[in-house]
Amino acid sequence: MVAQPNAQVVRLGVLGHGVVGSAFVKLVTQQSDQILARSGVRLEVTKVCVRDAKKKHNLPKGAVLVTDSNGLVQSADVDLVVELMGGIEPALKLISESLGKHKPVVTANKALLAKHGVELFAAADAASTDLLFEAAVCGGIPLIRPLRESLRGEPISRVMGIVNGTTNFILTKMSEVGADYSVALAEAQKLGFAEADPTADVEGHDAAAKIAIIASIAFGTTVRAEDVYVEGISNLTAADITIARKFGYAVKLLGVAELDATTSMVSVRVHPALVALNNPLAAVRESFNAVLVDGESSGSLMFYGRGAGGEPTASAVLGDVIDAAINLRKGTHALLGAFKSTKLKEMSAINCEYMIGLEVADKPGVLHAVTGVFARNGVSIRAAEQDGIGEDARLVFLTHDANEAAVQNCLREFKSQDVVKHVGALLRVVANS
Repeated sequence: MVAQPNAQVVRLGVLGHGVVGSAFVKLVTQQSDQILARSGVRLEVTKVCVRDAKKKHNLPKGAVLVTDSNGLVQSADVDLVVELMGGIEPALKLISESLGKHKPVVTANKALLAKHGVELFAAADAASTDLLFEAAVCGGIPLIRPLRESLRGEPISRVMGIVNGTTNFILTKMSEVGADYSVALAEAQKLGFAEADPTADVEGHDAAAKIAIIASIAFGTTVRAEDVYVEGISNLTAADITIARKFGYAVKLLGVAELDATTSMVSVRVHPALVALNNPLAAVRESFNAVLVDGESSGSLMFYGRGAGGEPTASAVLGDVIDAAINLRKGTHALLGAFKSTKLKEMSAINCEYMIGLEVADKPGVLHAVTGVFARNGVSIRAAEQDGIGEDARLVFLTHDANEAAVQNCLREFKSQDVVKHVGALLRVVANS
């Protein structure tokens, strides 16, 4: 392709050349002519920073391999910084320095943004410089840009979704083939969907970082990862999922951020949830992600696709880089806006329906004792089912809308009762349709 005479070159410095970094550099090289034709900007990777320069790295012609990350940020032949190294430090320092030098930054660093995002957003706006981060949430699925731009004037009531592919893969196997949690996890690790240490995924911390970022953008309020109520999936059993299906629900690990219209408070949480089988989230299988955004005028919008992986994530990074490069050459930037510091709604204050499973003794009076606990705490039962017989009997209850604090009081009482041998999973109904 013949270069456009008015083409403007934007030189990229890439921090990190791992799975995502290498995929991104490859995409820039492959798509260079197409990007030029569509945007009038030619992207050139000039520097790539790695920890170990002795390892083999396939770089495009003209790109220089370096190990000095600060030097890359300060370099006169880097116009735009792409941070793909991960972690909090030195990424926080490097991004801050880049913005201070009016160099746009594109990052996929969810942990950093969930902890320091609001400060970095403010620094970017103060410097009139882009900080873009589409790839930090749900990999290649366009979600942050629609929330920031397309839905900027739309009052959003709730954002909820499957934002972790590892847990969705595990729950799919437990649901479809009846696999135990440990078996499903081992398969996920074998196929590369789960890390050797899966704690961040299965205990919900990865999802918490993502929903914190989503909530901040959707509601314009300060939400950090530590503000998110978190439960993981490691205590779930195939039996829990089977009984949920009998009641008409699938079990998904969901990130949920919703606005209480009465108090104007936002609740943000991650936990296994019951989703009606006719809800589109129930059909999301294996390692795919999906997010539903409920708007006042738009109704319910669904964003679906691969939420991780080198190429999908690199694609999202590249989209941000093109936008930032165009803005840089035009002398403009994408505003993030102000974020309110508001008190978030406590988990104990939420209301929903619940499924509660109890392993009970096989003797008279058990049902009366159990229902008495619900009655004393003002929790009304919508449906009940006995799972198993004799010593293996389990009572499963589905409640009407109830308060979280009241339900937790019930669980504490059950644990002190002789007739209750074990209190099983507590699952919250998030979507009845």
